[in-house]
Amino acid sequence: MIEQESIEALKARLDIVDVVGSYIELKKAGANFKANCPFHGENTPSFVVSPAKQIYKCFGCGVGGDSIKFVMEYEKLSYPEAIEKLASQYNVELRYSEKRKEFSREKKILEELNLFFRKNLDKNPTAKAYLHARGIYESSIEKFEIGYAPESFRTLEFMRAQKVSFTDAKAFGLVGVGGDSGRPYAFFRERITFPIFTPAGKIVGFGGRTITDHPAKYINSPDSAIFDKSRLLYGYHKAKTTIMQKGEIIVSEGYLDVVMLHQAGFTNTVATLGTALTEHHIPIIRRGDPKVILAYDGDKAGRNAAFKAASMLSAKGVAGGVVLFEEGVDPADMVKAHQEEALKALFRKPTPLIEFCIEEIVRSYDLHDPLQKEEALKSATEYLKTLTPVLQEEYKSYVAALLGINERLVGVQHERFVDQEEQQGGRRRREDIAELSMIKTILSNPAILDRIFDIVGAEVFRVHAYEFSLVAQEQFDHPDLLGIAIRDDIKELDEAALKKQLRLFLLKHYNESLRQVGRNRSIDIEKKNFLLRKIKENIQKLKRGELVAYESFGTI
Repeated sequence: MIEQESIEALKARLDIVDVVGSYIELKKAGANFKANCPFHGENTPSFVVSPAKQIYKCFGCGVGGDSIKFVMEYEKLSYPEAIEKLASQYNVELRYSEKRKEFSREKKILEELNLFFRKNLDKNPTAKAYLHARGIYESSIEKFEIGYAPESFRTLEFMRAQKVSFTDAKAFGLVGVGGDSGRPYAFFRERITFPIFTPAGKIVGFGGRTITDHPAKYINSPDSAIFDKSRLLYGYHKAKTTIMQKGEIIVSEGYLDVVMLHQAGFTNTVATLGTALTEHHIPIIRRGDPKVILAYDGDKAGRNAAFKAASMLSAKGVAGGVVLFEEGVDPADMVKAHQEEALKALFRKPTPLIEFCIEEIVRSYDLHDPLQKEEALKSATEYLKTLTPVLQEEYKSYVAALLGINERLVGVQHERFVDQEEQQGGRRRREDIAELSMIKTILSNPAILDRIFDIVGAEVFRVHAYEFSLVAQEQFDHPDLLGIAIRDDIKELDEAALKKQLRLFLLKHYNESLRQVGRNRSIDIEKKNFLLRKIKENIQKLKRGELVAYESFGTI
């Protein structure tokens, strides 16, 4: 574990403009800097970096934080990984507690086992011949650190020689235990191995391809504390630079597709780890907002996987398309056959995600049967409802054309989208600068928070009660509060202005309370007179310039 003092020393060295500016182009805008947000697609810059506050905030998608948070989000790193990356860049030495040894042990074991597998590949002519027969060059074997896991006992002997405990080996998904015998066995045995890395390049597991007649052609490391196949993409650590440069990511189905496509120059290719594309993959895929090309097999399983992935991506507003490889040919086969130009043509003109989804829905019904055609319309309409209102309107005619019906029959309901947009728009438009100034003043000087609480309560904040509640909970790094802290048009209050603003808040509050109590017929006359007298006394004190302790209607 990294010691907190080291983290604070690193933070003191970091400059938010430097850090963010090394990833995206920043342009000066008054006291701050602006850019198009790297976390969502936009044409008008809404991403603001404040050198004074040392924070960033996007007023479009709501993300925000400090330098470390930015690197975490942009690079898809854990908190410790981001700290270590920045410490290396800024030449800051980090100190670790005892728990660091556990992390080092994990990294050391996996790296040493990977090296063991790589050396074994050179000793196994059958495995080497298999890779060469698939068209894989030595340079690609080296680039992707491909290896070979020998018989179980040899791997176990190696781990014993390296003094790897059974507990560690099991925790990292390297060994299992036989059901009847209770004996340990190496999880990867007699397989080509493909090490799997995090986006930051840290090895966390392996994939294995059998070269015997084992019924499981491919296996992955089992899920563990360090490995979750639904959140990882094979080859991403090698592809991320090209993805950012080209603004395009190719998602294929297997390890060999990635290796061969990289070999052919398509170095923006990644693959899921023997699983379908999931919601958990979206944050990695959307980094840099690239166009997504799904490169899947054209068989039934491939089409189904492509449809599910395309449906999920299009519903989230991701741009891209689908390329299906028919007749049992996959990208790796095409590279081996030196069909790079044909691949380029396919990737240049993929079937757009939305069109692909609509076509797949329609083709699953017999349109010669009127009842089936009606079901096809229902299914296509349900899919359209997952899109934005504009896209729904755009693709109604496409659905109608494929079904051979009048466009007016393609009915979609926009209400829930419009309501959300109106509500969100309403929240953005309705602001009280006086309340925001008070909140910003507290954010700049949290020490005054207790003093503020002695005078005002959440009821005083009529427009920004939610933001004030975040302040009350001291969630100062919440994106909504960062958005307030970074805005130039919201001014901080000095002592005199703060006192005046508190008085005005209270005057507004008690005048409103006066009206409420006066109209309330459920209060008996004696209590009502007492309450009105109490409220008027507070109003008079405030008008004389005194600050009185806040009292809500329920406690007066």
